[in-house]
Amino acid sequence: MNLNISQHLTKLKSFFIECQRVLSLTKKPSKEEFKTIVKASALGMAIIGALGFVIHMTFLILRQ
Repeated sequence: MNLNISQHLTKLKSFFIECQRVLSLTKKPSKEEFKTIVKASALGMAIIGALGFVIHMTFLILRQ
């Protein structure tokens, strides 16, 4: 049982080291990059929402 706990602690420590490495490589996006990301996300959500609306309305029309 003690070995099992030791293995879990080793995996947890390895995970935190990996997270620290990834966070050290990241950077805060510039204002322009952030605006581009927001626009692309909003466009994607709008497309998915419109598609869902069209599918929903199609099924409502076909039910009648």
